[in-house]
Amino acid sequence: MAKISDIDAQDIFATAAELAEAAREATLQHFRSEGLTADNKEAARFDPVTVADRLSETRMREILARRRPADGILGEEFGPVAGTSGLTWVLDPIDGTRGYLSGTPTWGVLISLRDAAGVVYGLIDQPYIRERFEGGLGRAEVNGPMGRRTLRTRAARPLSEAILFSTFPEVGSAEEGAAFRRVASQAKLVRYGTDCYAYALIAAGQIDLVIEAGLQAYDVQAPIAVIEAAGGVVTDWQGNPCLNGGRVLAAANRAVHAEALALLNG
Repeated sequence: MAKISDIDAQDIFATAAELAEAAREATLQHFRSEGLTADNKEAARFDPVTVADRLSETRMREILARRRPADGILGEEFGPVAGTSGLTWVLDPIDGTRGYLSGTPTWGVLISLRDAAGVVYGLIDQPYIRERFEGGLGRAEVNGPMGRRTLRTRAARPLSEAILFSTFPEVGSAEEGAAFRRVASQAKLVRYGTDCYAYALIAAGQIDLVIEAGLQAYDVQAPIAVIEAAGGVVTDWQGNPCLNGGRVLAAANRAVHAEALALLNG
């Protein structure tokens, strides 16, 4: 089993940067291109996957096979790879494929590294605006059009002064939607549709809360690392760890987290 003290942070940073650069190139190759289409992965709802999703993940897997062959891989589009190091890279080649298809710049690439205990490092990258958020292994920073700066979540404020995000207005089931609306009705401002970028905004100190349901491990592990490194809190709707996804409550601080958690649970 790998220990955090045994992890070469500089090699992890360098590997993650190479992965993110490869994913940028692969995704921008097809972004806003004429004739871009998507296959639907589910029968009950539109869950798209594009050639760019598959190309992005393929390029990242090739890099990991070369740079860190002992590590495991869990990705959205292809089967898991068992490793021997005790470390696993968790990849979402395009988080927000619906947004990607629509031409919006709020989709992103999610890259994280976890051990048996949890996620130790995460990266949220937005290729089109060239903005990258990193957290873990002693790092909490964003690098983009406005330069490089330290990530820090917002200070505590009442829910009545908070900004809340979620990707879909319906959130999940009818029960989950009702729970979300209890929180939303008390927030100052509610916005929708930014996928992983909303989590980056928590880490950057711009918003207070993200509440979602029905997520997968590759949707949440990078945001968990980035937000926690910046001083925030990410749990499920009962206040427990949410490494495998499901219902997620991400908050800028423990005070607003507690207020939202109470309302989610009625």
